[in-house]
Amino acid sequence: MTVPPRLRRAFVRMRRDIAFIAAGMTLHLLPLLLHCWVVMLLLGTVFDPDPDTPVVLAFSLPLLFVAGWGLTEPQRWRFRALCGVELPRLRFREIKRQFGYNLLIGPLLVVLELLLLALLLAAVAAALVLVWVWLVPPQWRRDHGGYVVPGGYLTVAGLLALAAVPPLAGGLVRLEILVGRAVLGVSRSDELARRVEDLTESRAGAVDAADAERRRIERDLHDGAQQRLVSLALNLGLAKATLTDLPPEAQQVIDAAHREAKDAIEELNNLVRGLHPAVLDELGLDAALSGLAARAPLPVRLRVDLPTDLPSGLPSGLPTDLPQRMAPAVEAVAYFVVSEALTNIAKHAREATRAEVTVTRLGEILRVVIADDGSGGADPSGGSGLKGLAQRVRSVDGTFRMSSPVGGPTMMSVELPCPM
Repeated sequence: MTVPPRLRRAFVRMRRDIAFIAAGMTLHLLPLLLHCWVVMLLLGTVFDPDPDTPVVLAFSLPLLFVAGWGLTEPQRWRFRALCGVELPRLRFREIKRQFGYNLLIGPLLVVLELLLLALLLAAVAAALVLVWVWLVPPQWRRDHGGYVVPGGYLTVAGLLALAAVPPLAGGLVRLEILVGRAVLGVSRSDELARRVEDLTESRAGAVDAADAERRRIERDLHDGAQQRLVSLALNLGLAKATLTDLPPEAQQVIDAAHREAKDAIEELNNLVRGLHPAVLDELGLDAALSGLAARAPLPVRLRVDLPTDLPSGLPSGLPTDLPQRMAPAVEAVAYFVVSEALTNIAKHAREATRAEVTVTRLGEILRVVIADDGSGGADPSGGSGLKGLAQRVRSVDGTFRMSSPVGGPTMMSVELPCPM
């Protein structure tokens, strides 16, 4: 005989629920018995003093403490093995939640569990009452011939009760899972903290991946397209110098192509520096910012104050104090903030005659301040450039501030975390 799949699944679910409830009854009944024992001992010390009662009470109270804390792991096993619900491993400092579940909520749940199991046993006994009757001696059945009608009623009542057990057991299991997750699960604050930590890690990974991709593109352009353009410019220059007997029209074409090649090399150099300057990796933030200040279209006063390492065993003649290097992502953000700020000053700062860049490291904070003497009036919410700077700073958990009153001066302040 083949059992229908739906009936088989219902039977498996009911067996799981009953096993979960029976295991919970065992774990919840122990604290209830300990509670009753402690209460009886306390009442005995009041109404019937016994010299041995304080000794037994001193033994029972630590036992109650151990039960409130030690039953958490069996409860976690019950939820995981029987219902597939994973509860976190609570630390000792969260013992209040463990005591609340094992010593307060558990004794309340055991009442419902006992009632459900008692209903199940009573339903099975009532449904099989006619079978029990056939186990008694035949003489009793002959003497009590009217047992069939009440036995039939009991059988029907038992079958109805059996039909009610699965939904009641499922409801009780759902209730216990809900309570278990609320009390023994991850608290809302811990869940938010874990979520923030996960998002921080994923964002840091995305920033590192984007920085690595920019480095790869910079290398590919530098080693590929840029070298080809340099070779083309050299060949055109060589042709211009050697092929002097060409018609004037051909000479003009070679001259124009040579100029275009040199302009393309210059634009590609600017593009490569905009993606990720090689000097930033090789010599550090100070040298990279010095290059920016030198290429700026207006005078820039640069001051970089970074702590120095004092490496030992260096060959003679080399500097003995080198600036400490920070995380590549932090250095890249600081560089691009200064680069974009100087570009904005040159393009949009009216009447600006000079700029000042100050980079200092204070403990675990890298502070970058860019100021100019222009007419001010810059609005961070009005354009995409300043918004992009703020987003780039926030990508490494930094802070972005800008002050630009009408009439000037304009000052941009960026603080980037850089743990030691």
